[in-house]
Amino acid sequence: MQLYYIPPDGFYIGDFEIKFYGMIMAIAMLIGIVIACKLAQKHNIKSDDILLLALIVLPCAVVGARLYYCFFYEYNYSFTELFNLRQGGLAIYGGVIGGIVGILIFCLIKKDIKILGKICDICVPCLILGQAIGRWGNFFNQEAYGNLVTNPNLQWFPYAVFIEEENAWFQATFFYESMWNLVGFAILLCVYYKSQYTGTTVAGYLIWYGLGRVWIEGLRSDSLYIGNSNIRVSQLLSVIMILIGIIYFVYIYIKRKKKNE
Repeated sequence: MQLYYIPPDGFYIGDFEIKFYGMIMAIAMLIGIVIACKLAQKHNIKSDDILLLALIVLPCAVVGARLYYCFFYEYNYSFTELFNLRQGGLAIYGGVIGGIVGILIFCLIKKDIKILGKICDICVPCLILGQAIGRWGNFFNQEAYGNLVTNPNLQWFPYAVFIEEENAWFQATFFYESMWNLVGFAILLCVYYKSQYTGTTVAGYLIWYGLGRVWIEGLRSDSLYIGNSNIRVSQLLSVIMILIGIIYFVYIYIKRKKKNE
C-alpha cells in the first residue's frame, strides 16, 4: 500500500491510520521486553518466563492506564468509549497499577509468590525507560506541555515547544520528564546490578520517579486537581510514592541488618 499522507500525529497506509504515539509505545514495549530478558539472567529466570510475564503485564497495564484516564480525566465516557483506544487517553499511574496486578497474576500462575520482589526489580528499569520513550508520543500529539513561554529568548526547543492549536510556545515538560526518566534508567541499572538486596531497585524507582514527577507536574498546564483545591492529583501520588520508597528502603536495610546479625 502507498504511504500518501503524513499528518502531525501519524500517517496513513492506504485507508488505515497509524498514530506515532501508538508506534512509540509499541517500540517502548519491545525494547522493555528485550531488556527484561537480559536483566532476568541475574536471577536465572528464563526468557520464556519473561515473555509470559509480558503477555500478562502489558495488557493489564494498558487496561489500567485506560480506566484510570476515563475515570479521572474523562469520567463522562460511555461504556463503549472505554474500549476505543484509538481516540486516545492513557494515564501512567493507571498503567503502573495495572502492571502490578499483572505481575501478581504471573506469580500466581507460576505458584511462586517469592519471586515477586525479583520480578518487580526486573520490571522497574524497563518501566522507566518505557516512560522516557513514551513521552515523545506527547510531542507528536502536542500535549502534556507546561506553562506559556512569552519571552522570545526562551522560545526554543527543548526548553519550549510550539503548540499549533494554541499558536504559542509552552514549556516542553514532556521532554523534561523524558530526560529525567532516561537518567533514572541508568541509575536503576546500576542499582539493580550492584545491590544484593531484593526490592532496592523498586524503592529507587519510587523515589526517583516521584521526585521528578512532583517537580515537572508543577509546571504542567493540564493537571488534574482534587475537587476545587490547588492540590494536583499526580503530585500527591508522587509524594506518596516517594514516602513509600523511603519506607521500603528503611525496611530492606533493617531486615538485612537483622539477618546479618
